Amino acid sequence: MPKFFLSLVLLCMTSVLWSQSSQQEKLEQRKAQIQREIKDNEKMLKSVQSKEKSAMNVYLIQKNKIRLKENLISTTEKQTKLLANDMYLNQLKINKLNKELLVLKEDYAKKIVQSYKSRSEQSRAMFILSSENFLQAFKRVQYLKQYTNFRKEQGEEIKGKSIELTAVNKKLNEQKVAKQKLLEENKKERASLELEKIEQEKLVNSIKKDKNRIVSEIRKKQSESKNIDRQIDRLIREAIAEANRKAAEAKAKALAEAKAAAAAEAAAKAPKSSKKAAPVPVEEVKAPVVSRSEVSSSRIELTPESKLIADSFRANKGNLPWPVEKGFVSLGYGDQAHPIYNTLVIHNSGVEITTEEGANARAVFGGEVASVMILSPVNKAVMIQHGDYFTVYQNLSTVSVNKGDKVHIKQSLGRVRTSGETGKTVIKFLLLQNTTYSNPQGWLSNM
Repeated sequence: MPKFFLSLVLLCMTSVLWSQSSQQEKLEQRKAQIQREIKDNEKMLKSVQSKEKSAMNVYLIQKNKIRLKENLISTTEKQTKLLANDMYLNQLKINKLNKELLVLKEDYAKKIVQSYKSRSEQSRAMFILSSENFLQAFKRVQYLKQYTNFRKEQGEEIKGKSIELTAVNKKLNEQKVAKQKLLEENKKERASLELEKIEQEKLVNSIKKDKNRIVSEIRKKQSESKNIDRQIDRLIREAIAEANRKAAEAKAKALAEAKAAAAAEAAAKAPKSSKKAAPVPVEEVKAPVVSRSEVSSSRIELTPESKLIADSFRANKGNLPWPVEKGFVSLGYGDQAHPIYNTLVIHNSGVEITTEEGANARAVFGGEVASVMILSPVNKAVMIQHGDYFTVYQNLSTVSVNKGDKVHIKQSLGRVRTSGETGKTVIKFLLLQNTTYSNPQGWLSNM
């Protein structure tokens, strides 16, 4: 029973160690990803600082850098905690192996002493020859063989556990070194984080000195954003009305053709003497023209094909790729307080993602280009339809698709514009179902 219990404990410990090892690998991958993001962020920061006239944009990138460093510290702390748990379990394993080895060695030593005392071949022969009958002699021979094998197995078990103990001790020592390295990394990152926060505080103070100009710029930008939203809303309603008009015409035409075919079939079955007007040939039947004013401009009437696309798009919520390969959300969705002036409310109908200069916008899902918009001389946008869902990619300098094109996931749509004034490269990404805006961040993957 004790052996069974010890085996069960060992099995549980092995399972826990394997689970923690898997978690450690995931954390290491996450840590490497954060470090890559920090490098990309630093690259963007240098690019902006070389062109920046206002400290506000530098502040936003600096803020993201601080967030990434905090995530890195948190990930390192999780790694350290897991490593400490591994070390504790390995120490328990070492203690257990030491106890088992002690018992095995004591028992083995007793057997050696007994063997030494009865090592004479003559005494073994006498032990067998003194048997009362042949069966007893046979059993004694078997016993001596089993005893010899048992001693050999004991020796092998001691050797095996000694090797295992050495391996666990080696692993524990390696873990101690790794833990110390993580602690040093954490200390270094914390010191770096404090410097970043001091730098950020300086930026905040410099921004506050120029409050009037910044507030004026924000209000101007918000006004421009509302005008653009109205344009996009109008174009989406036009796209919805056009889709519904085409669907209504196709439905009416199919109905007219069915009626004409039924009339032709009835005429063919009628008696020859019956005098009736000739049926209208099927190919001459024309569906009535449906105007946009006769159909809804707020909700798409889905066809079976477009319903499949919409269902597939919805099923991928939370797993859609980002509209750019690299970047971070510099302005979230909805109404929010300004990062410096809390009393100033900013509205955003989508998300703004700061990326690197020369970045391409890419489709987050397959669909059809519903519109290519010229929002201003320097601001173009692409709208893609996915059933009754629409995605909009705004602030492009060039566009590489045309209205009506079928696009696939991650296909390049054009180049994101880099502002000549601020040096920032920002894409604004919107997501709607019919005319209802949604928070795109809930649909995109965690990269």
